[in-house]
Amino acid sequence: MRKKNFLLLSFLALAICVSAQKSYVFIGSYNADKNTPGIYVYELDTLSGQLREVSVFKNIRNSSFLTLSPNGRFVIACTETQTANAGNITSFAFDPTNGKLTLINSQKSGGENPVYVSADMSGRWLINANYTGGSASVFRINEEGEISPAMQAIYYTDSSINKARQDHSHIHSAVFSPDNKYVFFPDLGADKIRIYKFDTLQSKPFQKGATNFTKTFPGGGPRHIIFNTKGNVAYCIEEMGGAVDVYSFKKGILKPVQRLIMHSENSENNSSKKMPSYSGADIHLSPDGRFLYASNREPQNNIAIFSVKKNGMLKAIGSDSTYGVHPRIFAIDPTGKFVIVANQMSDNIVVLKRDPVTGMLKKTGEEIKIESPSCVKIRQYW
Repeated sequence: MRKKNFLLLSFLALAICVSAQKSYVFIGSYNADKNTPGIYVYELDTLSGQLREVSVFKNIRNSSFLTLSPNGRFVIACTETQTANAGNITSFAFDPTNGKLTLINSQKSGGENPVYVSADMSGRWLINANYTGGSASVFRINEEGEISPAMQAIYYTDSSINKARQDHSHIHSAVFSPDNKYVFFPDLGADKIRIYKFDTLQSKPFQKGATNFTKTFPGGGPRHIIFNTKGNVAYCIEEMGGAVDVYSFKKGILKPVQRLIMHSENSENNSSKKMPSYSGADIHLSPDGRFLYASNREPQNNIAIFSVKKNGMLKAIGSDSTYGVHPRIFAIDPTGKFVIVANQMSDNIVVLKRDPVTGMLKKTGEEIKIESPSCVKIRQYW
């Protein structure tokens, strides 16, 4: 009897925990008008993939990128993006009990057109990338989520071979290494991934390391970079070259080991008589690390899928449509069941179901309309 009672109580406790768990989806927008929502909050049903609107936040413009603090208490946004002579990093408190955001404060991003912001593992530091300004900045953020003015900003003036797109530096993302010892800034305009030691004991945390940068494929335009959980392999998507580059990483040095074009030149979306057109955007690993996903905007409008070998190398296994135009950013929910895509030019958010065995994606039928969605993030709360 005692054993039966114990099992029953255990089952009830598990049921209560599952019912108390919430998965929130945060969506940024190129809203342009402060009277319309700049950030949307939805709740994701992790069984069906359905989305339910919970709240919106107005009075901000063009939240191009969002990130969450490690503890989930704060949402940090790049705001005033694509606004001449402007650009902010803005902090919000998030209440998971009601799904509402509350503005905390903003600081100048240190350059025009901020497009990426990251929090370190301690939750005390932020780094951001300013695309048009060609610069990167670092900020402190306190326990209440208040951001201090930028401690350091570095500006670049390099260029590369495509003078129409690479006449000067364009920093497109800002990422910490998994061990928090290094920071990485892919520079689309210079075909470089810039690398610094990250030393919080210094007044200027960006410090020179073993090398200042790694050169990337000429004309490829590196955009977003991610690392595996071990921190010894990095993956970078090229915006202009339509490829995913694989690097080994050790002691501050990235070494190229593989470059894979995301789609065949002879695919149905491309003429075999000319080189294909690409516009790579976002890149993520599945929660179990077995698959890598990379989004491609026009004309493909799909997500390329790769299996990840034990040594970190990739094998292309296919692609699936995003059922919209210009999949700028996507996110994989922590359970690994769903991929949510922000299709900027078709004004829609699409939920795809992910097969954990094959890695392939399929449409769930869940779709919501949001004007010019720019970013999507997912987090579970208990």
